[in-house]
Amino acid sequence: MADKPSKALVLYGDGLARFVEPSHAHLHSLASKAACGFLSLPIAPPSESEEERIVREFAVLIDANQDYLSAIGEHTTELKCEEKSPFQTISDRFMGLKAALITTNSRLKSFGDKLGFATLQLNELIETSDSLSGSPIEVMASELLKLLGFQRGKMEEVSQFDLVLVHIGAGEKTNDDKGKAVAHDLEYINALVGVILQMAQPASEVGSRLHLSAVLSYGQVLEADNSNLSVLMSIDEKSSDLSALFPRQSYTMKGETPRNDVRHHCPMLISQWQYAVTRKDMAETFSFKDFKEHGGYLTIPADRFLHEVAFKLWKAPKYGA
Repeated sequence: MADKPSKALVLYGDGLARFVEPSHAHLHSLASKAACGFLSLPIAPPSESEEERIVREFAVLIDANQDYLSAIGEHTTELKCEEKSPFQTISDRFMGLKAALITTNSRLKSFGDKLGFATLQLNELIETSDSLSGSPIEVMASELLKLLGFQRGKMEEVSQFDLVLVHIGAGEKTNDDKGKAVAHDLEYINALVGVILQMAQPASEVGSRLHLSAVLSYGQVLEADNSNLSVLMSIDEKSSDLSALFPRQSYTMKGETPRNDVRHHCPMLISQWQYAVTRKDMAETFSFKDFKEHGGYLTIPADRFLHEVAFKLWKAPKYGA
């Protein structure tokens, strides 16, 4: 536990997990330093569109799924537009947490507005930047850290936000060639991770106070994913003499109530790092296989993610052990 509250940057690669390659060296470097694992999601509704999936999975990630279900209503999948949001804001839920959502997805922006996020776009940060040097990715990294109160390697006494969540997803560029869009999005996150890791050197003020999360989801699932990307133990693993030593996790429970809609395959992949705060595990690459075999987090429900991050910001009680 840090002696001061952290500031959190979450890089959310929506639908990009299956496209990570060995060449994405910065993501693998992060995984080798970080605590890694899975965030389990609920089973998707039948006939869900890509746009609906984007908003629903984001809602789960920030533990606002009930708000999302209320927003779309019982018989429609269109988000209701109301002048005054009936939802509890993220600030109300997490002890005054100041949070920003950066996305180009209009439906996600609308939902974030309802939940009390300050919503921005990446190009807005570049356009308002006063930096005259550095590559666009370096400028972007500096602007993201500036939102959290980091300037020139130091932590300011007052910051605009406690949490900045950057949403970059394969479903956003519908007018472009999808393969090129995915490659661009993933390379952008990979490069952004690389620059941020360089800025957050161990023992530096940024490294000591910045809590960095990289979350990559699988997007729309495929039929073959059920067996290839399952978090459940295989028959061979269950028959091992050592299987009894593996802890049984509670991601299928919510309090004392079983979660009956858990999807046991295609979880979100997560790596979290903060110098001298997060516990490094044995994972060396940002991959489903490595996280399953060596990840320290194993599997937790995606709707607990923000609670765990908020704890690092001194905005929520500890979740789990």
